[in-house]
Amino acid sequence: MLVAVLALASLTTACSADGKAARPSASRAGGIPAAAPADIERIAALTDCEADIRTDADELREGVCVTPKGSWTVTTFPAEKFKRTWLDAAAMYGGTYLVGPRWAIGGTPELLAELRKKVGGDLRKLRDMNAPPVTAPGSTP
Repeated sequence: MLVAVLALASLTTACSADGKAARPSASRAGGIPAAAPADIERIAALTDCEADIRTDADELREGVCVTPKGSWTVTTFPAEKFKRTWLDAAAMYGGTYLVGPRWAIGGTPELLAELRKKVGGDLRKLRDMNAPPVTAPGSTP
C-alpha cells in the first residue's frame, strides 16, 4: 500500500479572498456541493470532526474521524495517480467510498451519503475480489 504526506496543504485548501477557508458551494443538483481538493484538516472541519492522523507519508495521508454519528477514514493524496492506485488496491477488500479530487473517505454507505452533502464527491462501491461475479438477469457468469 502506498503511503505519503500531502506536501503542500496550503495548495490543496480552498480559501476565500479574505484568507478564510471557503465552504464548497451547493451548486450541484440536490444541494450536493462541488468537490474540491482538500487536506484532511479541511475535510474534517467540513464534516464536524477532529481527525486523528494515523499515516503521514509521501504518497498519502490518512486520518480517522470518530463522532457520535459514526466513524470514517479520510485519505488524501498529493496527485490523482496515487488516489487511483490506492482505490485499485482497496478494491481487493470491497467497500463503499466517497471520492473527490485527491481524496477518499471510507465508512458506511449511510454515513458517506450524509458526508457527501457537506464535502461533495461521488459514492463508489468497490467490489471484493473474492466476491462472486455480478451477472445480469438471464446471463451466466
